Amino acid sequence: MPNRDRVGVDDDLVVDRVAMVLRLLRHAVFTCRRQCADHDQHRVATQAAARPLGRGRRFSCCHHTRTSHGYGCGMDLENVRTFLVVADTGRFQEAATRLATTQQAVSKRVATLERNLGVRLFERTSRGVELTFDGQAFLLPAREVLRVSQRAEASVGPGRCALRVDVGTSTGVASVLIRRFGHAQPGVDFDAVSLSDVNSAVMALQSGEVDASFRAVAAPEHPLPAGVASVRVLDEPIQLLVSPEHCLAKSDSVTLAQLVDHRIWMTGIVPGTERAAYYSDLSFQFGLTVEALDPTFGLEELIGTIADTPTLATLVETHSELVWPAHYGLKRIPVTDPVPVYPLSLLWRRPEPHQALDVLRSFLGAVCTAAPDADSIWTPSWAI
Repeated sequence: MPNRDRVGVDDDLVVDRVAMVLRLLRHAVFTCRRQCADHDQHRVATQAAARPLGRGRRFSCCHHTRTSHGYGCGMDLENVRTFLVVADTGRFQEAATRLATTQQAVSKRVATLERNLGVRLFERTSRGVELTFDGQAFLLPAREVLRVSQRAEASVGPGRCALRVDVGTSTGVASVLIRRFGHAQPGVDFDAVSLSDVNSAVMALQSGEVDASFRAVAAPEHPLPAGVASVRVLDEPIQLLVSPEHCLAKSDSVTLAQLVDHRIWMTGIVPGTERAAYYSDLSFQFGLTVEALDPTFGLEELIGTIADTPTLATLVETHSELVWPAHYGLKRIPVTDPVPVYPLSLLWRRPEPHQALDVLRSFLGAVCTAAPDADSIWTPSWAI
């Protein structure tokens, strides 16, 4: 880890700029949501409950007061837009022409923005204006603020046509698949959100808040209603994740029987969800010791604990995107005899699915590999 005692003046400036940009981003999305609230209050409330992800990521919005650094959030997006036009043209008068307003109005907007930020953004020259150091630092984040605000408006406004997909967890295979879909189909606009469980996903499908969802179905006591269709798209093999000092670290593969006497910690296991049902059945059938951690104990903390504890392990999806410092040296080990696979299905609503759903289904059919032979895999008896 970096030595925090060695952070210098330049690093402090970077930290301050990052803090400023985060506040701007939150304010931008808050402003857009407030403008859309009268149009569709129920839609906005559901979006605020969804956790952020990928394209279309959601932000936790709140009012912010002015701080001692001067980085307040009482600013208008029009002021940010005006700043960008002035920066591009280098002249207040030309910016006024482009914005179809007066030079006085442009000067007032820029002055208001500078006052809210607590910095000078432009220096006057004989040729017009030039960006100050602070103005240069603010330029790219300002463009991002405007882009995010426009996307926020488009995602909730009338006539929205983006395919809205629930991917469950941000590190799971579903989020990997939907990002690959975005790269393969750049012409399809989509938003990825993360809902807590299959019940929330089904309710969101029925209400039209999402168009599709990746889930394991049908978990005990959670049958799919008649208006929701599903198709199995992937059987994702489960792997063991251990530190290099773990006694199984040098194994090419391990059997479920070999895991019986080992401690396995899991995070993100919420009672009543399909993921909890999956690991409960796996533990019961094969006599594993799987301990569900408190929800406040995150994945990053779990990975760090495993790296420091040779007697601990966890189970992960084969294609999950996990990152950790190189010096951890963690090992992914295939589990066999039988191979436990997580049964992932795509859910959508009937009878009027989103127009891009067929494109997504075709993509999944092309990229998802066939499951191993049925005799060599294990899935819960309730999986369909």
